[in-house]
Order: sequence, then C-alpha cells, then structure tokens
Amino acid sequence: MYKDHRDFLKDSIRKRVDFTRTAQSRGVAPPPPQRPVPPDAPRIPLVPPESRKSIPGADLETAIARRKSRRRYSSEPLSMDELSFLLWATQGLRSSARGGGIFRTVPSAGNRHPFETYVLAFRVTGLEHAIYRYLPLEHALVEVARRPGLELSLVRAAFGQEFCGASAATFVWTVVPERTEWRYAEASAKVIALDAGHVCQNLYLACEAIGAGTCAVGAYDQELMDELLGLDGDDEFTIYLAPVGKVPTR
Repeated sequence: MYKDHRDFLKDSIRKRVDFTRTAQSRGVAPPPPQRPVPPDAPRIPLVPPESRKSIPGADLETAIARRKSRRRYSSEPLSMDELSFLLWATQGLRSSARGGGIFRTVPSAGNRHPFETYVLAFRVTGLEHAIYRYLPLEHALVEVARRPGLELSLVRAAFGQEFCGASAATFVWTVVPERTEWRYAEASAKVIALDAGHVCQNLYLACEAIGAGTCAVGAYDQELMDELLGLDGDDEFTIYLAPVGKVPTR
C-alpha cells in the first residue's frame, strides 16, 4: 500500500536528480538566504552569543538524556537572552565561508538552509505580544503582525492542541522551497524534511540549557497556519512548529 512512499525515501539524490539541468548548473543565481525586509522596517536587536550573561549552559550528555517532548509550561516568561539563544541555536550564524556563503548552527543539505523562523511571542520580557520573524543575517527580529486572540488563532490552526498557545513563545518554521530546489530539484522534498528535523532537535537540546521545554508539532491546518503568518502558501509555507516554555517546578 505504501510502496511509492518507501521508494521515494529509498531513492538516492544522485539517482533522482539530473544535476546538469538544475538551476545551479544553468548558472541561475541562488535565491537569497533570508527573505528581504524593507530597509526602514524597525529591527529588534537580539543578544549576540558572546554577550549573553544568563544562559547557564548544559552538559551535552545531560541535555541528551533529559530531552523529551514537554507540553506543560509555567507562567514564567522567557528573557531576551533566552530567546536570543534559542534562535541562534536553531538558525543562527556560526561563520562565513568563501564566496560569501555562511555556515549556521544546524546542518542543511548543500548549505541551502530553506527555512524562515517566526516567533509568536506571548510572554517574552521586552517583546510586545505579536508575531515576529527572525533575521539570522542580522541576529535581529522584525515585527510581522499584532493579531487579537493570537493564542486562540494558533490553537485553532493546530487542530485544538491547547499547549501550542500556552507557551511563552511558539516557534514556527516556514520553508522557501526554491532555496533547496535551486540545487536539488526533485529531491528537495526529501532533504527539506531532513533539514527540519535537524533544526528542531537543536531547539530541544537548547531548551534543556535554560530550564525550558518544547514539543515538535507536525499536525496543523496548513491554510490556517499560513494565513496566520501572512504567507502565500506556495513560495513560502509552514512546515513545522514548536511551543517553548519554562518547565514547571512541580
């Protein structure tokens, strides 16, 4: 019954893609690694990695051992230090490469990094209750929208999963498929799905360092989530979300 799906997963990229016909091979310029922002749009600077003061850190073995999906959160807000750390850990820049390329804190097939990160901030110290987009090239946020009843709208889009709106902030990753299609054409769907897993696992581990928890969510109404974020649903659309909140002490 599921043979086609299994065959797709087993297909090697080399077998599936004619690399002589990709946009990259035809000399087409790659899509930008970050969606453009109007020059006059106010940026909210985040705390750079070297300046964070309140992140205690966590032994890697301990973080891996403690990692689990958490759906209960306290009312304690996230600090800007903590949100900055989580954003850096999931899509932040690590270093630059030759030719203007960049390396991030997570792996991505062909270094294409097809995701945009949105943050629905409910309880973040210093942030208004709104939707923001992360700008990894600047390590900053830009406000996207302020919507009344934001928590309820998110829960509705998440098929009634109430913990999605009970978090201090909910991360929503969208995908811009063209970034990966430029190099991998028909194989992009497979590698984009793999890349999304890398990103969310980093969030799980980073949460353990700040006494927070998260839970990956793949069940949501595609049209409602895209509408909530103001996406066209074609050139950019939701692919994954994860609420984040402090772990209750009891």
